[in-house]
Amino acid sequence: MMSRLACASLALFALSGCAIHQNVKPVARLDSKTVCISQNGNVRATFLDAYERALSNRGYEVKRLESGASLIACPVTSTYTANWRWDMAMYMAYAEIIVYKDGKQAGKATYDATRGGGNMGKFIGAEKKITELVDQLFPGTAGS
Repeated sequence: MMSRLACASLALFALSGCAIHQNVKPVARLDSKTVCISQNGNVRATFLDAYERALSNRGYEVKRLESGASLIACPVTSTYTANWRWDMAMYMAYAEIIVYKDGKQAGKATYDATRGGGNMGKFIGAEKKITELVDQLFPGTAGS
């Protein structure tokens, strides 16, 4: 009996390190239907394409800004970062999208599977995860 309890405890301890974390602070209502995105050349171009598609599907117009553009270049500006890892297959291990309104942070979405270990949920398609983050970050449609 004691050895079963010890094995179960050890298994729970091991699995607790296989966590995927996602945290989203949604953007409050935006008057602007345009979201300017500061391009990040250190992230795969497919991330920006997926982010832009997800915003367009919510009714937003997207304007791409050069990397390092000012946060006040547009009324609503966004930055992003992401990275991928290999574990039997490539997967998006981390993503962060920050939205600024008039230069002040208005919302943030973070997805972190860097400690995903044996959690197979980390193999979700990047575009699907980006769309999920955008849907949570921008809960209404453009101008609503």
